[in-house]
Amino acid sequence: MTAYIIRRLLYLVPIVMGVLLVTFCLFTLVGGDISQQIAGKNADAETIAEIRHEYGFDKPLFLAWDSQFLDHFKKAFTFNFGRALDREKIGEKILRGVGPSLALTVPMFLGTLVISISFSLIVAFLRGTVWDHIIVFLCVAGMSIPYLSFIIFGQYYFAYKLDWFPIFYDPSRPIYLSIILPALIGIVAGLGSSLRFYRTIMLDEIRSDYVRTAFAKGLTSRKVLFKHVLKNAMIPIVTNTVLSIPYLILGSLLLERFFGIPGLGYLMIEAINARDFFVLNAMTFIMALLIAFFTLVTDVCYAWVDPRVKFD
Repeated sequence: MTAYIIRRLLYLVPIVMGVLLVTFCLFTLVGGDISQQIAGKNADAETIAEIRHEYGFDKPLFLAWDSQFLDHFKKAFTFNFGRALDREKIGEKILRGVGPSLALTVPMFLGTLVISISFSLIVAFLRGTVWDHIIVFLCVAGMSIPYLSFIIFGQYYFAYKLDWFPIFYDPSRPIYLSIILPALIGIVAGLGSSLRFYRTIMLDEIRSDYVRTAFAKGLTSRKVLFKHVLKNAMIPIVTNTVLSIPYLILGSLLLERFFGIPGLGYLMIEAINARDFFVLNAMTFIMALLIAFFTLVTDVCYAWVDPRVKFD
């Protein structure tokens, strides 16, 4: 196991280097020199020159020890991403947005996971019945409705008409009051696809011979479903669950934007609107690191949930 983890960590080195090369080409070569944009339309040449020096645009691109290319790598590996267009440190922006994003996405993630897995076991057990057809129909209907429709309806009806929840994030009130409605919307909007996915997994397991044997031995339905079927279906569940964790940290773009939650999703949309390539570059690199790391965690978890998986 240890040798496998070390080997996989070494594999991450060329992956990270490739991500850094791609982000440099996208946000530096293609993005170009944006000193004029930062300085403003009426800025003089001296001001533009100072900004070019501050952001390193006056350095050579590649062929120098202090080139923009090496500076790009140094900032990434030290997590010192410099300053955004508004001159605030990017690291401070990201740290400030992590809390609100996790406050929203963690309840969404856990709620969707628990509800979808529990219902998928029940639906798989009741396959072919009226309840199975009704739930499948509702899942397909939920998947067909645009995500934005759930947000608009929830915000208009439950927040505006019924006044059960605040319409927008209010920093003067506890954060949980502002994230209850968007979290519920996220659970409802994502439940259809998750339930369909887990239902397929449970159906494959419930048709197995060991399930018929367990019922023939007189085990209860609850014990068969939650102890045997769920346990043997853990590998695809772990894969889907662990690989979703990086997206929790980066938040939910639409929900944060529409409800004004100052998380990382909101930060990314603001950076796109402002053409702030520095923030986008930092977020892209962090996202790549998280995906690579949690892919490794997923593989390690396989051996934990299934003793048949070996890494030798």
